[in-house]
Amino acid sequence: MYHARFFLFNGGHKCFACLSRIKRFVTNCLRARSPIHLTASRPGVQFKGCSKLALRRILRTAPAMKVFVCLFVALKVAAQTIYLAGDSTMAVGGGGSGTQGWGVPFASFVNIPVVNDGVAGTSARSYSDQGRFNTIVNLVRPGDFVIIEFGHNDAAANPDNGKQDAVGDGYNITSTVTAANGTQILIHSFHFYIENAVNAIKAKGAIPIIASLTPDNIWTNATTPVIAAGGRFVTYAHTVSVDTSIVYVDHFSYVAQNYNKLGKSFVSANYYTTADHLHTLPAGATNVAQAFVRGLLCSTSTLKSHVNAAGQAAPNGCL
Repeated sequence: MYHARFFLFNGGHKCFACLSRIKRFVTNCLRARSPIHLTASRPGVQFKGCSKLALRRILRTAPAMKVFVCLFVALKVAAQTIYLAGDSTMAVGGGGSGTQGWGVPFASFVNIPVVNDGVAGTSARSYSDQGRFNTIVNLVRPGDFVIIEFGHNDAAANPDNGKQDAVGDGYNITSTVTAANGTQILIHSFHFYIENAVNAIKAKGAIPIIASLTPDNIWTNATTPVIAAGGRFVTYAHTVSVDTSIVYVDHFSYVAQNYNKLGKSFVSANYYTTADHLHTLPAGATNVAQAFVRGLLCSTSTLKSHVNAAGQAAPNGCL
């Protein structure tokens, strides 16, 4: 975020231009991504804009107006931004019916802006095919972070649903699937779609982080229930992180740690509805976000320096 303060003096009389016009002018000059917040003042007085003169016109006409203009622009380096790429477990509104994605409360645990680009029903493949990764790549700037988490919608389907990935833990794996209309489609692996996105993000100077998918509210061991083990997409996410040398947060395991300590009865009663074992209620979304933050704090990511006090208080320890 850029901040600017303008001081204009006119022999003790206020003289200033419309702040919105100045804001647009300076924004264009600086190519700032975020709005500029301005105040205009003379000693002891703070003003909020009125006229329609742009900054260039002020500076051009000031001599004729016998106005002594002192312009001080204090710029604060544009804040880094966190972009979230994922499915309904991350997205605003979750899977509907009162559920919520963890990306929403996550924003309250960091001190820089969060853009939640999670989209319900998407997979690594469909997010790529729909151009959603490209949209993020076009927006990011050097130093931004992109958190990528998929897997819930990536499983095999027959006929093809536009979401499934080729089965296998490697970049060059492909498969030919059949759409409902009989069309043959060549699809690639989870690894392929995510690695391509990671490389494109890196090329812009941004910092990708990959996370494993979150667990369902499914438990094993009747005597002492624990969250069921993660499937192949947990492994796939880790492999991509190794092959691309980026930070990996085992979100699945950190959520499982939280849930196992709270117990099946508490988690089921407070974090989920009886009809949906995947999408969290708002309280569950907060716990899942805290689990991600704990995993982040236990990683080597520079993003952890932007975790605020509330995030630092996330429960449990490193795995």
